[in-house]
Amino acid sequence: MTEDLTRTEIDARGVATLTLARADKHNALSPEMMTELTDAVGRLAADPAVRVVVLAAEGRSFCAGGDLRWMQAQREMDRETRRRESARIAEVLGALAALPQPLIGRLQGNAFGGGVGLASVCDVAIGAEGLKMGLTETRLGLIPANIGPYVIARMGAARARQVFMSARIFDAEEAVRLGLLSRVVAPDDLDAAVEAEIAPYLACAPGAVAAAKALLGDLAGRVEPTAVEHAIDALAARWETEEAEEGLSAFFDKRAPSWSR
Repeated sequence: MTEDLTRTEIDARGVATLTLARADKHNALSPEMMTELTDAVGRLAADPAVRVVVLAAEGRSFCAGGDLRWMQAQREMDRETRRRESARIAEVLGALAALPQPLIGRLQGNAFGGGVGLASVCDVAIGAEGLKMGLTETRLGLIPANIGPYVIARMGAARARQVFMSARIFDAEEAVRLGLLSRVVAPDDLDAAVEAEIAPYLACAPGAVAAAKALLGDLAGRVEPTAVEHAIDALAARWETEEAEEGLSAFFDKRAPSWSR
């Protein structure tokens, strides 16, 4: 397995930074990268010395969504293989959502598709000015399914309706109004803003923080496995439609799909 698609660093305070390290591809989520992420999150969850986790990314973009080569390969798979393969992102999000430590997102550049999903599982997500976000799947004839349970849990159905189906790109300020981001800061202030979120936790009892996060999940309602499975099945069915074939063909052929006006 390639070992440089993500990077994990833990400082002397117990602050872990989990970094997406595929900057040349705008941190698009490849199968190998998602495996690394899931493994890294599992190690952080089990480490009693880790008190806070920061999810960050190298380069100009936080995460451009699913890797294009991976998406192209899925077109040739049978339904069960494709279902299994596409479920990787749900596994990553489930692992991040289950972290006992607070998870702080540091977002810059673009966050599309799966990148929105990653922001959705952060307890606090801070965006740099100029950040663009969007659930762009319907442009391809697909749906934001595997990330959907986590996106809706974060935004609520009423706010999700504003962006879930239209593939509309929105800015960081709107992302705050939608509940995806906690606040927006100048790019040069992003690290200081993340540090300001970290600092209060280091004055708290780590066991109490973990227990409070667990209680919050219990009271607010966690994403249920049945919802995740339903979303995975919905995407598997969608892949087999004529619209998905047309949308993906148009995308890779660099032309407008037949429904575009």
